Amino acid sequence: MYYAYKYRLEPSDAQREELDRHRDICRQLYNHTRYRLNEYRENHGELPSMTTLRSELPDLKKWWDGLSDVYSKVLQTVVERLFNNLSSLSALKQNGYGVGQLKWKPPREFRSFTYNQSGFKLDKKGGQTVLSLSKLADIPIRLHREIPDDATLKQVTLKKEPTGEWFATFGVEVDREPPQKPDRPKNVVGIDVGILKYAHDTDGHAIESADLSDERTRLEREQRKLSRKQHGSNNYEKQRRRVTECHADLKNKRRDFLHKLSNYYAREYNLVAVEDLDAKGLVELDGNSRNRAGAAWGTFLRMLEYKCEREGTHFVAVDPAGTTKECAACGVSTDKPLWVREHSCPSCGFTADRDWNAAWNILSRGIKQVGAGRSESTPVETALPRGTTSVPAKRVVESGSPILKERTASAVSE
Repeated sequence: MYYAYKYRLEPSDAQREELDRHRDICRQLYNHTRYRLNEYRENHGELPSMTTLRSELPDLKKWWDGLSDVYSKVLQTVVERLFNNLSSLSALKQNGYGVGQLKWKPPREFRSFTYNQSGFKLDKKGGQTVLSLSKLADIPIRLHREIPDDATLKQVTLKKEPTGEWFATFGVEVDREPPQKPDRPKNVVGIDVGILKYAHDTDGHAIESADLSDERTRLEREQRKLSRKQHGSNNYEKQRRRVTECHADLKNKRRDFLHKLSNYYAREYNLVAVEDLDAKGLVELDGNSRNRAGAAWGTFLRMLEYKCEREGTHFVAVDPAGTTKECAACGVSTDKPLWVREHSCPSCGFTADRDWNAAWNILSRGIKQVGAGRSESTPVETALPRGTTSVPAKRVVESGSPILKERTASAVSE
């Protein structure tokens, strides 16, 4: 399995200057390679291969002062980065998106470079852990968590954040397979995400959204201060960094909340069912788009998916259409406006919180999609009020629950 481990670097002032110099050389090489790609296409009528442009690097070093100061593998990954970006544009074009050409990279838009396969290692020097980089420096690194002993370091990407901080992200390959996913998952959960409450699940948990109101207020205040500074002045630059720090604080606290929540569901359950949301499309809808963007549903689902894969948990994304309208007890659909927060079925009389009802529908669809047997403790049964033994019979009998079959038989006999 392949993982990414991110750590903070603690370079000195001289090392920061050298990191910035290497980063800028890589940026210039990226722009030069982009120029050569367009020139080759005009002269030959087709795009060159990545190997063709890589083979030009030794000749470039003869007249390009400073290019030899950067490790050769780093230069090769810059060319590879250009072709990866080109492949991404081609994929978007095939999916019907209108795309242009690759853009020239200004200094602020090229923030990282990569050591691949060789030229880097973790070492101990002077009683502290350092990241030794070929042709660069031995940079102190804050190793806040250990890399597994059986892991192989494949690459490291050095990135400068808008705040000015440097981070190292290691690409790590671990020679072990994830746990086997159970054929008949016992601990199952359906999750319905929202804005008023971030998530409702079928175990009755209603998770509040992370309270970032103070961080938003602070960011807005600092942005107003920035708007009053003279563009390009020293005070403007200081305030710009302050705004980026507020952005980073907001982002880090949101991601910390999402990491903890997704980690909980991936570890506590054998099957997690969620809605297959078009998060980007939802943000583009009219009204309340800031709250939708702040909820970061797409990020949460991506985190949950890879963590479920790591823990050996079934991750099922189901069609979200009708999950709030359909009754979890009898399956009858009832239209209701968004401001109605309670589900009340006119057919069977089942009442529940709107989002909780949706979570049960998501779980039912997820179990059907996986094709797994029901757990011994039937969730839909526990969701219904007492005395409604005949209400969930149709839904759960179809899913093959032996417990609900017994309940159905007793309800019919009564």
